[in-house]
Amino acid sequence: MSDVWIVVLAVAALTMMFKAAGPVFLGRRRLPRRAQSIVDLVAPVMLTALVVTQAVGGDEEIVVDARIPGVAAAAIAIWRGAPIVVAMFVAALVTAFVRLAA
Repeated sequence: MSDVWIVVLAVAALTMMFKAAGPVFLGRRRLPRRAQSIVDLVAPVMLTALVVTQAVGGDEEIVVDARIPGVAAAAIAIWRGAPIVVAMFVAALVTAFVRLAA
């Protein structure tokens, strides 16, 4: 087995252990209110960071192209109450139209 596969298996095992730690250690107990409010914000913040990184990230530089209007359109759609899938579709359409127009 190569070193790469050993690393992949080790990371997979550690990830499963880390994910299982919450239910194992907390069981059915509820988190304190402050801790729960922090946990509730982790997923949206991580998703936002991923979207921004993918939208403007380049090879060690900031890239402004047709993805920016698409992300802005998706943000407006979500702000107006659209489901995530609809917002993704709107972003794809706006990005495609901007690229077509350019």
